[in-house]
Order: sequence, then structure tokens, then C-alpha cells
Amino acid sequence: MDKLWTPSAARIEQATITDFARGHGFAPSDYHALWRWSVDRRDVFWRALWDYAGVIGEPGDRILIDGDRMPGARWFPDASLNYAQNLLERRHSDDHDDALVFWGEDKVRRRISHADVRTTASRVAAALEAEGVKRGDRVAAYLPNMPETIIAMLGTTALGAIWSSCSPDFGVQGVVDRFGQIEPTVLFAVGGYWYNGKVIPVLDKVAAIVAKLPTVKRVVVVPYL
Repeated sequence: MDKLWTPSAARIEQATITDFARGHGFAPSDYHALWRWSVDRRDVFWRALWDYAGVIGEPGDRILIDGDRMPGARWFPDASLNYAQNLLERRHSDDHDDALVFWGEDKVRRRISHADVRTTASRVAAALEAEGVKRGDRVAAYLPNMPETIIAMLGTTALGAIWSSCSPDFGVQGVVDRFGQIEPTVLFAVGGYWYNGKVIPVLDKVAAIVAKLPTVKRVVVVPYL
């Protein structure tokens, strides 16, 4: 079979995997040796990758437990990190670059920079903390795919709280069945959304959902329409 594409020498030279391989004594042309190392020394390889990727957190002393079991292997069992921190603390890039580009059908278009995402997620975290949300608490969202959904998730996980979400096209009972299991204290929702050029209002469903979720203390309605 003929190759469909081969990277140029310049592209290989600039590739991240080339930089990583060289840093650990492997020639960029010897991919097989790098792969063999990753298979034979899985613990060493993944610890090296943690450092190279600049993961913010503590990896712990144990890298791999029961590596011969699949399923059953456990990676970095003692690691401690914050998901939001690793997404928001960017390196070697312009904070004014686009982080999110949103098109809500042909009705709404927005571009949000990394700086704005970080600032707004911080405000969400502060607001949730003021509501008493802490590590291990649950925050739920009845939101479509929009920037506020991602930002609310980041604000939630920045506190160490647990995030769960579902689409606003879910029916009331489907949402209650999902969120009732985790007992959220805060619910993010929209008043409605666009679908196929039409407005789909959902505030009546939000009210019905909240009535069946007694643990919810605060509802935050995100403007979309």
C-alpha cells in the first residue's frame, strides 16, 4: 500500500514528539525505540511525560499499580491535581487569543479569549463559594453547548466540586433521574435555546425539575435567547 502522506523534514524537526524523544535520548527517526521504551518502562515513560507536559499537581510516588491487568491497571493512584487549574494556567501563549468560538445556529456568535474565560470562571468560583459550595459538593447544569457551560464547569471544578450536566432537550423526569442521584446544591440552566431556527423555551421545565430536587438551594439562569 502506498503512503498517502509523509511529513516534511521541517515538520518532523518542529514536532513536539521530536522534542520529547530527544530529551530522553532517542533519535527522532527511531520511533520504534521510543514506542518500545513506552511499553517496556511504562512507569518511567508516563512520569517523564507528566513532567514534559507540565502537569500542575503532585504525581505521588506510585505511577502504575497492577500494570499487567486490563482492566484493573491504576495510573498515578496517589496523584493530586485540579482539573480547572491545569486548563486555565496556560503557558507560552497570548491571553488574548480565542479560547472559545461559539455559533448558536445563525443567531448568536461570540469569541471569548483565554483571559476572559479565566476571569469569568474565577467569578463563578467565587459566587459558588459564597453559596457555600465546597470540595465534594455537586453542581448541575441544564445547559446547551455554549461558552457559559464550559466556564461554569471550570468555576465548579476549581473549587474541587463535582460537575454534572445534561442538555435542555431532556425531559423533566430524565433530568430528575440523573441529578436526583447526586443531590446538587446549585443548578445552572437556560430559559430557552435555539433549535432549527426556532425558540424552544424551557423555564417551565426548569421550575418542574427544581421542584423535584429538594437539595437545590440556588438556580442560576444563563441568558441565551
